[in-house]
Amino acid sequence: MKSKKHIVIIGGGASGFFAAINSAINFPEANVIIIEKSNKLLSKVRVSGGGRCNVTHACFENSELIKNYPRGQKELQQVFSQFTTTDTIDWFLKRGVKIKKEQDGRMFPESNNSETIINCFLDEAKKHNIEISLSEEVIELKRSSDEILVMTSRKTYTANAIICCIGGHNNLSNYVFLKNSGHRIDELIPSLFTLNLPQSNIKELMGLSVKNGTVKVNGTKHQYTGPVLITHWGLSGPAVLKLSAFAAQDFHKLNYHAGISINWTGNLNEENIKELIAINIASKALVVNSTMFDIPKRLWEFLIHRAEIQNSKPWNELSKKQINKLAQILTNDVYTMQGKTTFKEEFVTSGGINLKEINFKTMESKVFPKLFICGEVLNIDGITGGFNFQNAWSTAWIAAKNALS
Repeated sequence: MKSKKHIVIIGGGASGFFAAINSAINFPEANVIIIEKSNKLLSKVRVSGGGRCNVTHACFENSELIKNYPRGQKELQQVFSQFTTTDTIDWFLKRGVKIKKEQDGRMFPESNNSETIINCFLDEAKKHNIEISLSEEVIELKRSSDEILVMTSRKTYTANAIICCIGGHNNLSNYVFLKNSGHRIDELIPSLFTLNLPQSNIKELMGLSVKNGTVKVNGTKHQYTGPVLITHWGLSGPAVLKLSAFAAQDFHKLNYHAGISINWTGNLNEENIKELIAINIASKALVVNSTMFDIPKRLWEFLIHRAEIQNSKPWNELSKKQINKLAQILTNDVYTMQGKTTFKEEFVTSGGINLKEINFKTMESKVFPKLFICGEVLNIDGITGGFNFQNAWSTAWIAAKNALS
């Protein structure tokens, strides 16, 4: 009689559950267990998208999809060719969870509640007799003939395959057992964060936003255009978060102290602005009352004060110097960033397992056979909008397919 095979999943998050469920589907005779270090399951799924769970993004062309990942684009080409955004939507639909698309491309369960995804996973785990162990930390992996010993804070498991899904962390201590198994850990650096501007009173305008601003890190090539939100810390919004992800390494080198330039008009330059201002130049209307470029009134007032234009000044009394200054402020408004703030609870890390050590056709480690690695523990991270979950689903699905092959 053939002895039962054992698949150990390390981590009870998004990729952990996806790997466990798909392993049980692919290898129904195997015993599958999830070992979770904390006393909670699916924590990031619960808080994602403001508690609605941003399952994926409506980007169906893989060549476009990979552009949303500052690190891992080349490797994800192989991954997404095997399990796509469409496959994710179908997977949930087959389990009674309809996924809807929002205007900005983000996709959520129709219920608008992350508990729908959590309950789907818990029901599937129960249906497939997946064992779950909480508050148990993996300490060491050891090879024993053709099996692997998984030593935890509680006991030792014998596994035929291990799928590691511990997520991204900012502390190297979480990766010790992987480092000791021969893996290189690329430096762990925060990726998605907002920019703190402690010296600027722009924070008094918190809650205001522009639909199309361009944010740039001075002295680097990094700049992104999109919605910009003013917060009580400084700046956030899609353009800022994308910038923080793609410029993560540079921000880290600069110790999160940098000059930040904002073009409040999107992509217009100073000459464009002057031409548009020329239309108003004969007007007796007050500049403060004549908002332009879809800039909210209170922000417009703030910006004209930065351009040293008084509230009582009409357009027809502006000097050439004031027009030049206004054009400069609108297109190149410079602030000093001093520090960062994690974006909500959605902590994302640049860094993790070095990508050269993984076979992306199977997600198997090249340095420790039958150890499969997926999700954010890899040095892959996406911008906000469902991309990190798509990486989790796709890599976990591939690992689960190949675990006992």
